Amino acid sequence: MKIIKSEVEGVTIIGVDGEIDLNSSPELHDFFNKLVADGAQKVIIDFEKISYIDSSGLATIISAMQELKKNEGKLSLASVSEKIRNILEVTKLDKIFSIYATQEDAIASF
Repeated sequence: MKIIKSEVEGVTIIGVDGEIDLNSSPELHDFFNKLVADGAQKVIIDFEKISYIDSSGLATIISAMQELKKNEGKLSLASVSEKIRNILEVTKLDKIFSIYATQEDAIASF
């Protein structure tokens, strides 16, 4: 898994390339903790290059969302593939995350 951070219009965009699973979730969790500690408020996870996510990966993004909310921030998801969207729907997580078709749509939501 490779994590790429960028910023557009004051929004932090996290691009993840690869799988978010039991092996890679701790690295992503640590990355989010540092983001929150550094004061990030508006964060998007771009799912365009995420090929797979398991329950530990879902727990990681839920934890990130909760930490951001504690600090009056917001987490949105963008470019979610149909396969991953199905996982979010089955687990009802599509009801708690703001999910956008594109990164641009997610940025505009802030």
